[in-house]
Amino acid sequence: MVTQSNPHFFTIWAKERLDEMDAAVTSLEGKVAEVQADVRDKAEKILAELRKQRDDFRDTMKKQSEANEAAWIQAKAKLEDDWRSFEAEVRKYVESFGKQIEHQQAMFKLQADAQLKAWREAADKLGSDAKKFASERRGDIDAAVKRMNADAVEAEKKLEKLNQAGTQSWSALMAALTETRAAFDRANEAAREAFKRAA
Repeated sequence: MVTQSNPHFFTIWAKERLDEMDAAVTSLEGKVAEVQADVRDKAEKILAELRKQRDDFRDTMKKQSEANEAAWIQAKAKLEDDWRSFEAEVRKYVESFGKQIEHQQAMFKLQADAQLKAWREAADKLGSDAKKFASERRGDIDAAVKRMNADAVEAEKKLEKLNQAGTQSWSALMAALTETRAAFDRANEAAREAFKRAA
């Protein structure tokens, strides 16, 4: 019998956020040279702060990787605050320096791709983990994984549609990512509960 520890699901949650952080930082690093020379120093300082926030998030995630569920629940609250702070800094950067729609679209595309990759990896990992359970105990898990895959397809369609439109406001693009991120969280939580019931 396999016992699936709940911290695994918290790691899935944190990795999705970290992948989006990496995508945002990568996008901004590629565009900082295009910022007007008179404000480039300020842009580079904000970018340095974003890198630090991402690295701190990664360090906390790594420290928690072997922690028990109670420790993860406590750490997740801090990581959620860190995530919101990171999003606020990105928003400040975009509003100050990344007003060109191309910059916004490029960042959205990278973050959407990171989010969708996290969906696929989570579904694949959970599907693989589900095979370790006896068949009579896998029904809920298989259903949760199937639902996660279906939700991922829907999220991908929504994000691709916005990406192709190309004229959406930054706030509309971020609202779409927030919506699909919340769907990912719900799917991850449903899978977590299914594994708990089957264990």
